[in-house]
Amino acid sequence: MKKFLIFRLYGPIASWGDVAVGSYRPTFDHPSKSAIFGLLAAALGIRRDEEEKQLELVSGYNYGVLINSAGLMLRDYHTSQVPSAGTGRNKKTFFTRKDELATSKSELNTILSTRDYYCDGLYTVILSSRIDNPPYSLETLARSMKEPSFSMYLGRKSCAIALPLDPIIISAPTMQEALVNAEFKDDTFIGRLIDKGSCRFYWDDPDEKVSHEHSVSRRDEVLSRKRWQFADRKEYYSMVNWRKDACT
Repeated sequence: MKKFLIFRLYGPIASWGDVAVGSYRPTFDHPSKSAIFGLLAAALGIRRDEEEKQLELVSGYNYGVLINSAGLMLRDYHTSQVPSAGTGRNKKTFFTRKDELATSKSELNTILSTRDYYCDGLYTVILSSRIDNPPYSLETLARSMKEPSFSMYLGRKSCAIALPLDPIIISAPTMQEALVNAEFKDDTFIGRLIDKGSCRFYWDDPDEKVSHEHSVSRRDEVLSRKRWQFADRKEYYSMVNWRKDACT
């Protein structure tokens, strides 16, 4: 038997990232690995410049994502103003958005971009320990999500979490059986969001006992939060019909 930590993510809008080229910022239809572990790091109080702790967290756990409802795509034409950072001895550091906007209007530059979001998406995330002695127990992760050190959000700071994550710990032989037995306090409230029919499931452990239909490559393996660098990794995919009340 293995222990699994399971929690839900829901919000009015979410953005899960993808390889961004130029001014277009696309998004996948389900949470990326970097987004999930960034959320956990925020809950634990791990800062982006604490590279060793960030990498320990990412490498310590396997995870999966069940898409209860992907939601609807929203495309936003986005404008923002930022001051020039300068160069050499004239290089400037802005610690807050307030600092940026306090500069002279003549020094502000307008940046244009197109950004994708998903509206009304609902996702069930499941974690298990990848190593014998992970940096944090599943119980510690669950407690941190109930009382997070930093603000948590769904991919971007503008994407607020709309319901408590309601983390639960379940012992089961596989991710599949753990998800079957998961019950959340908000099931009745968000029942309208749960897709009828099969649900999409993505996971990263090649030894997990789920028959995968194919695998996909995603560039969301964290190399450095400080330098914002990511590597490719393999993610497995299958359509599942696990819960009669959620996916049939």
